Amino acid sequence: MPSPLHTDRSAAQPPEQTVDALISLTRRLRGDIDAVRRGTVGEELPTDPRARWQRALCELAVHQLDDLGEHLDQLREGPPDDGDAARPGEPGPQARTAPADPAGAPLGRAGSAEWNLLTDDVTWSDDLFELFGRRPEDGAPTLDELPSWVLEEDTRLLTAMVTDCLVDGKPIDGEFRIVRGDGSLRTVHMMGEPVLDADGATASMWAVLRDVSELRRSRQAVHETRDSLRHHQHAARTEHRLAVELQEAVLPPWRGSLRFPGSAVPEAEAAPGTLDLAAHYLPSASSALVGGDWFDALQLPDGRTLLSVGGLTGHGVAATSSMAMLLGALRGMAITGAEPGPLMGWLNHLLDASAQPALGSAVCCRYDPTTMTLGWSQAGHPAPLLFREGSGIALRPPEGMLLGAVPDASYAQAEERLEPGDVLVLHTDGLSPRSTEPTDSIAERLLGFAPRFAVARSAQECVRAVLEEFGGKEREDDACVLIARIRR
Repeated sequence: MPSPLHTDRSAAQPPEQTVDALISLTRRLRGDIDAVRRGTVGEELPTDPRARWQRALCELAVHQLDDLGEHLDQLREGPPDDGDAARPGEPGPQARTAPADPAGAPLGRAGSAEWNLLTDDVTWSDDLFELFGRRPEDGAPTLDELPSWVLEEDTRLLTAMVTDCLVDGKPIDGEFRIVRGDGSLRTVHMMGEPVLDADGATASMWAVLRDVSELRRSRQAVHETRDSLRHHQHAARTEHRLAVELQEAVLPPWRGSLRFPGSAVPEAEAAPGTLDLAAHYLPSASSALVGGDWFDALQLPDGRTLLSVGGLTGHGVAATSSMAMLLGALRGMAITGAEPGPLMGWLNHLLDASAQPALGSAVCCRYDPTTMTLGWSQAGHPAPLLFREGSGIALRPPEGMLLGAVPDASYAQAEERLEPGDVLVLHTDGLSPRSTEPTDSIAERLLGFAPRFAVARSAQECVRAVLEEFGGKEREDDACVLIARIRR
């Protein structure tokens, strides 16, 4: 039974054709940038500082597009599940993201620099001065002075990269954090190479530095939201599994005829006036929406039979556990011989005093096979439908409000004399796939089955007819149907 405040909205997904078009565009753009790089600076390492700076920027752009393509692929594939989480001993998402990868960087400011080891000249672009928050008239820092601008924890990393470049000729490709002139902290990605003289010795070192602070913050947000999503997915799956297990433990079998424990009488030998029972639970289209709907049939010690269907607001473990509590209480009190009216009153008091407040609707029937009399009560629930000799009617409901609405509500009781061959249909209000369909409309559709019920040979055959009409479509809420046929 859906909550009055519940609205199930599907999360909007990006149109697949739009994402595919963006992926194709990204690949074409990457090819164009490769062509620009080859046309501008060629494949060989340029000696001109400006050309080296242009090449480095082209490579940064290529890295950006590679990262963009990866993100678009992930967008097309959808959110990750728990299967994507790192296994013990493997690096997690943050560890797998190499700090030196500049891909996907926002349009942060980039500047170039060259340190001449022969003349001690240092050349910085204006953009690099701005990135560091340093005035050009103050001069560019030497390689010895550069660590003073770096956060203390990152100075060892910078020193190692510069040493590897100058001594071993290794390219520089890494990140470190700097403290700008205004005291603010920024993350900088540095790419550079040594420039060798005619003898193969390092004559100078050039580099392109780019502000990637926003990128790192964005990536951190992605990691955090991805972890949060995984946690939410895991919790939802766990809750769904618990709800299903609890529901299966409480409800009778969802499919097939209902047979009471200890009943060994074959169907052909069953006495006239006894009940042939069948029921079915129809889940919602969303597997996450395990609700609080129930159906039940219980043979009482005096030979009578308790029939009930109902539902509680909400979904998940809370709704299912409340349903289990209510159904257990109903069975226990019914064994004492209580009439349906008082039973409803006690259930209302129990639900009102519950630690998990909820509203519920229910219909409770007690059938006596010796007199073929049905006593019943209802709490804001669709009335039972009675089918006899090819026609059907909705029984006139006695007074009764929703369970849990008012602490001291009273519930009237009605009686109906049944006849051999009669068919009684109890159902919850989520039977229609469309939650907007009025309950009266559902009842009218069910009453249209009267000719088929008249020739049905079993209650299970009647249930199959109902499922042909209501069970083959995706539904917005779960539902139950319970059919009792009076044996001839």
